[in-house]
Amino acid sequence: MDDSSPALSDGVRAEISRRRAVQLLGVGAAAAAVGTTVTSTVGATPAAADPVPPRAAVLEYKDPWTQAVGLRKLLEYAGFTVVTLDPSRSATDQGVDLIAFGTFVNNGPDYYPYVSGRAGSLREFVAAGGVVLDLAQSDQYDAAAFYLPATTSAVRTDADHNTVHRKADDHPLVSSLPVTDGRVFANRNSGAFQGVHVSWETIGSWYAMRVLLACGTAADAPAALLEGAHGSGRFLVSSLSVDKCYNEAGTVTQSAAALADSRTFFSALATYVNRVRSGTAPTVVATAPPSRTSVGPLVGHVDGTTARIWARPGLDAALYPNWRCKVRTVGWERTFTAQISTDNDDTLLVDVSGLQANTTYDFTLTPTTSAAGFVALTGAFRTSPVAGTPAKVTLGLGSCADTVSNSVWTRVIDEGCDGFVMLGDTPYADVGNSGANATLAKARTHHRNFLALPEVASVARSMPVWGTWDDHDFGGNDTDGRSGTKSIFRRAFVDYRANASFGHATGGTQPLSARSTGEGVYTSFRRGPIEVFLIDPRWFSDNRQGQRVCMGDTQKTWLQNALRASTATFKVLASGMTWYDKAGGELDDWDTFRAEKLALLDHIRTQRIPGCVLISGDVHVSRAVRNFDATAAVPLPAGYDMWEYVVSPLHGRTLGPTFDVTSASAGQATRPRWFPDPADPVKWSKDEPYTFLRLEANTTVIPATLTAKWINRAGAVLHTQTRTITELTHP
Repeated sequence: MDDSSPALSDGVRAEISRRRAVQLLGVGAAAAAVGTTVTSTVGATPAAADPVPPRAAVLEYKDPWTQAVGLRKLLEYAGFTVVTLDPSRSATDQGVDLIAFGTFVNNGPDYYPYVSGRAGSLREFVAAGGVVLDLAQSDQYDAAAFYLPATTSAVRTDADHNTVHRKADDHPLVSSLPVTDGRVFANRNSGAFQGVHVSWETIGSWYAMRVLLACGTAADAPAALLEGAHGSGRFLVSSLSVDKCYNEAGTVTQSAAALADSRTFFSALATYVNRVRSGTAPTVVATAPPSRTSVGPLVGHVDGTTARIWARPGLDAALYPNWRCKVRTVGWERTFTAQISTDNDDTLLVDVSGLQANTTYDFTLTPTTSAAGFVALTGAFRTSPVAGTPAKVTLGLGSCADTVSNSVWTRVIDEGCDGFVMLGDTPYADVGNSGANATLAKARTHHRNFLALPEVASVARSMPVWGTWDDHDFGGNDTDGRSGTKSIFRRAFVDYRANASFGHATGGTQPLSARSTGEGVYTSFRRGPIEVFLIDPRWFSDNRQGQRVCMGDTQKTWLQNALRASTATFKVLASGMTWYDKAGGELDDWDTFRAEKLALLDHIRTQRIPGCVLISGDVHVSRAVRNFDATAAVPLPAGYDMWEYVVSPLHGRTLGPTFDVTSASAGQATRPRWFPDPADPVKWSKDEPYTFLRLEANTTVIPATLTAKWINRAGAVLHTQTRTITELTHP
């Protein structure tokens, strides 16, 4: 900005000159000019003058509490070209580099309609390299900054603070802030200038964001300034009141030292915005959110018109039994209610209805009775495309996950998955269990701790998650339906999942949607052109010689009828255990139950059911297997090439080459039997840790395609296979 412009007042020109002094002399010298003592400037670097001043669109409001403004003036001081945000235009049409919302602006008439109606454009603006700064807003209307991408979150509480500390000393936004006795903004809310808290409506919870300033030095201190990355840009969510420095007449209402602190912050902001738009801003390394007894939310089953949302809020169920879930999209909002279930480990399940297909929704979970300090639970999901219409749908699938932080889950989000399917051993719920009551408590703890992992939580709150189990979340290694603890593990499983159904009721045959006592956990869901059948091969099984029963009559009938009735282009038959003989001494694979396996494939052949593939996990190795049976009466039991995609593990332990069935010298007791050519059963195999499967069904092309990609947490594509519906159809 040219400080000789006739449109600027003498005061503004003087303030721009002061910013240039900061750029040329450094923060310390410039601050000294206004009487501020700087005790620390760790990491401070003088900002270089930018030939093209950054532009900012501002929405601010003289609130009834402070009677103050200042955002525009401070941005102008920092060298921004400032315009008033136009609420009638999208964020991408404002023609600026920064969109800034002032303190308490959501009490005015324009903020809420804009961030709700234009939430998508705010995300597009940031993804393209813009910066959004949202200063302290009251939690009177919405505690959550719900316009953030679904994988991030920032939620405010009622708490106010006046002690703020740097948590990222080397970050360009805060490194230049003067520090007094360990605090920044120490010159505010003191003496004659009391009443304007330094941090108002402090941020109590967040996901996938970095804490730059915090209200305390403890690891779990609430945040005062958060940074989140999205595409090329940044979201800044803050509870600071640093813009409240002037009255409407333009008179300074803060001390000279406090004003200098604010000017330092906004000068740093100008440099930061320039670095974001040039692609040189620091990488955002997320700060783990504070520990809490609450877990979730988890988005469970979602179809075109309904959704299930799960949470364990962590509040006393006797005091806060009733909960509301506000679900909204542009032009639509509805509130649903649910109760905490003490029988289900103090969790709740909200059934949402009346949704539109192929639409993104945000939601907020809160108790109906106000709970001091409780941080609202927030998330988002997208409903399924209309069945039968051309669409492209991408699912992530994986098995075998430890309860430790793991960036493979972040990769699931980065790869654009529409939902995720847990194939079992997710988590290892059988570790350290003994005694019925102790086993239930321990199993619940394993599930709770697993879903509380920040990376898993980011997935669970931003996309539908479905799940089945394998041996280690069913009851123990290589166990079958004779397990004496299976009812205990089923109870823990249904407590911590939100599938559409959980097997069937005892003595019945219909799918059981309630989280109550029942038989098995099998279920299915459809997502546009793909339908996934999550088979339970554990609960009903008996792998003793002479028995060899796997699915049980009720599940078998359900699966046969559901396959025959399915109109989805592609059908995935998924289970934790492998469909081929994994060999060795273990019996938990479908080849142990070979008669049932061949009968299922024969059903697919005789009923001419197209588009089927098999999915499995369990074995800590990933494979693409073409399944035949040379000894069967029909060489192609399903009537066409039946492919099995094995994906494992999500954690870091693989079995190694000893278990590689592609090698004749593998040292296994027997070779897989379900192939016409023993030398060519496995088309691809890799012992790779931290791997998931990205499965894309695409009916927007002719012929429709199903593409499987095995991807590790670094983003490397290990293997790709594409099958067309023509190849998966009976001749």
